[in-house]
Amino acid sequence: MMTKIVIIDDHQLFREGVKRILEFEETFKVVAEGDDGTEATELVEQHQPDVVLMDINMPNINGIEATKELADKFPDTKIMILSIHDDENYVTHALKTGAIGYMLKEMDSNELIDAVKIVAAGGSYLHPKVTKNLVKDYRRLASDEDNSTGYVQPEIRRPLHLLTRRECEVLQLLADGCSNRTIGDELFISEKTVKNHVSNILQKLNVNDRTQAVVQAIKNGWVEVR
Repeated sequence: MMTKIVIIDDHQLFREGVKRILEFEETFKVVAEGDDGTEATELVEQHQPDVVLMDINMPNINGIEATKELADKFPDTKIMILSIHDDENYVTHALKTGAIGYMLKEMDSNELIDAVKIVAAGGSYLHPKVTKNLVKDYRRLASDEDNSTGYVQPEIRRPLHLLTRRECEVLQLLADGCSNRTIGDELFISEKTVKNHVSNILQKLNVNDRTQAVVQAIKNGWVEVR
C-alpha cells in the first residue's frame, strides 16, 4: 500500500531534499507541502495523508501547536517531528501534544525512510540521540526518587533468560543512543545484521519499537546509562 505524506517546514530547500529522499521509496508519495503550521490542517483535510512530517520552529503557528490541532482533529494521522532540537523538553512536549515520532534533521536518508515506515505502521520512533537524552533524564528522575526513599539501585543484570549475548550488546548500544550504523561499526557486523538483531529484540520483549525496548530495559535494570 502507498504511504501518503505531507511535509510542513518553512525551509523550501530542506523540504525538497526530504521529498527526494522519501520518493526513492516506491511505497512513499509526498502528496503536499506547506511552509507554516497554519497550512497543516487544511492540507491534511484535503489530502488525508498517513504521515505528516512537521518542523517545530515556524512562523505564526509553530509545529507543536499545529501538532496538537492535527492530533485533535485527525487522530488517525501519524505525526513525526523533524527538528534541530534534541533537548528532552522539546521532545516530551511534542509527544504530549500528539506526535508519535521525533527525528533530528541531522539524520541520514536510511534513518528517515526507516522512521517513516515505522510510524506509518503505527509504531513510534525517536532519533537515537533523542532516546539517549530521554534515557538519561529518566534515570536521573529514578535516581532522585531512589535517594529520597533510601532505595539502592541493584547491579545491572543482562536479560540472558530472554536474549542472546549479542542481542544484549545491541540492546545496550540502543540505550546508548547509537544508530544501526554505529552499532554495526561498534560490533563489526553489517547494518542488515543489526536490523535483524533489533527485530529479534522487539519480538522477544514484546514491544513495538526501539524506544519501548530501551524503556523496558531501563526499568528492569538490564542496561547501563553511560
